[in-house]
Amino acid sequence: MRTSLLVVHISSGSLALLAGPVAMLLPKRPGWHPRLGRAYQVLVALLCASAIGLAVLRPALWWLAIIAGATWAAALAGWQVRRTRRPGWLPWHISLMCGSYISLVTALLVVNLGLADLFAWVLPTIVGTPLIARAAYRAAVRGNAVPQVCLAPVAEPGDRPEVVRGIAQDPA
Repeated sequence: MRTSLLVVHISSGSLALLAGPVAMLLPKRPGWHPRLGRAYQVLVALLCASAIGLAVLRPALWWLAIIAGATWAAALAGWQVRRTRRPGWLPWHISLMCGSYISLVTALLVVNLGLADLFAWVLPTIVGTPLIARAAYRAAVRGNAVPQVCLAPVAEPGDRPEVVRGIAQDPA
């Protein structure tokens, strides 16, 4: 049983580590980017499920299952943010998806360098966080550069009819 879980865990983790950067580098349009995003979701789900199975077999590592679950939660949240496309969704999508990827890289380093290696735990975050922040900022700036005429106001729950997302509407 443990061997089967390890095969699933290592295979899905390796493929997710490969799919992540490819998806990040591809143009963000219909086609390969969303396909790789769906594949990444499946791979992270398999990785998380196998991590939970491995933690059950080795209860001393229960906390690694929690980290795997948080990784999957970040990836799912990034996917859901993309699906709902609320105003300002793109920086959140980038931050959540890339954050889940940083978690994968951290796990890879921790497994190969050892649990006690502080370098393995902090390096991916130190390197990745500024890169994610830059990409999210650029996406936010690009999103705000779209002319207002192209954006249809969207009513939020609880908005008064004359005010839609803070934009005063002419009663005429």
